[in-house]
Amino acid sequence: MPDAIESLANLGPKSAEMLASVGITTLDQLRALGSVAAYAKAKRAGQDVSLNLLWALEGALTGADWRVVAREHRTRLLMALEDHERQG
Repeated sequence: MPDAIESLANLGPKSAEMLASVGITTLDQLRALGSVAAYAKAKRAGQDVSLNLLWALEGALTGADWRVVAREHRTRLLMALEDHERQG
């Protein structure tokens, strides 16, 4: 399945399972939400998530390795997450 979550770089079956549990099962759904909102949704649902999932989601959407995202985009993503949680 080409638009399956687990087929994306940085994401595997465990990440796909976490996302599916909150209703995110396709790439289109992930794109529509964005990495920050998808991460926040999983976290709010009580999933055992770490920030590595946020890095992986952003990497999956941008084509970057999650380690590059963690190193180069950490501050921007954490600020976006804080804003998202404040508004939510």
